Amino acid sequence: MSTIYILWLREIKKYLRARSRIIGALGQPLLFLLAFGYGFGAVFRQAGKGNYFDILGPGIIMMSVLFTGIFSGISIIWDRQFGFLKETMVAPVPRWQIMLGKTLGGATIAVFQGLIVFLLSLIVGFRPQSLLMLPLAGMFVILIAIIFTSMGVAIASSITDMQGFQLIINFIVQPIFFLSGALFPLHGLPRAMEIVTQIDPLTYGVDGLRGALIGVTKFGMHTDLIVMTVLAVILLGVGSYLFERIQA
Repeated sequence: MSTIYILWLREIKKYLRARSRIIGALGQPLLFLLAFGYGFGAVFRQAGKGNYFDILGPGIIMMSVLFTGIFSGISIIWDRQFGFLKETMVAPVPRWQIMLGKTLGGATIAVFQGLIVFLLSLIVGFRPQSLLMLPLAGMFVILIAIIFTSMGVAIASSITDMQGFQLIINFIVQPIFFLSGALFPLHGLPRAMEIVTQIDPLTYGVDGLRGALIGVTKFGMHTDLIVMTVLAVILLGVGSYLFERIQA
């Protein structure tokens, strides 16, 4: 298990050393919070729907976790190109431990990024209903971080080209984000849109986080928690399988 800890710690140290990466990763969430929050906030209030930041805040937090987690898989391609992955793979440890260490490291970074965005959302106007629900909210954030970091690792294990990885990830994450209900309430959607949101894994993370922070949920927090736990286990298994077959 020391291998998992070492790789987990290595991913975190790399992230903390790259201060420009931390600042750069906050640009898009902050833009969404300001542009959408203040741009649509007045319209949302005039329609009698309350504070739009209550809907937007959890969605943008999960957006940050999604992007940070899934793009962390690029470190595998980076390590492969510079030979570090080959040195790691020849170590006398199971490959699933290597994969798990990298996944936990990337997920920890994604959770940390989500925490920063949560603090930013408080500054611009988001208000959680109860601080006692913050641990449950943290659980939803952790599960989403594991799900999408595992997905990023799985994709990176099958691709050797960094540009190809970025193209595929961008093709995947944009629909996942925009169809998850992160920018709009899940209630009252057309039937076709409702079906699409139900097959989007991020939907359950956004819904669960909203339930924990503002008490509004479409599927129920128990359903969200079960679905995300199952997805996390499946994607960890898929990521481990593909990482076992990787050629360093």
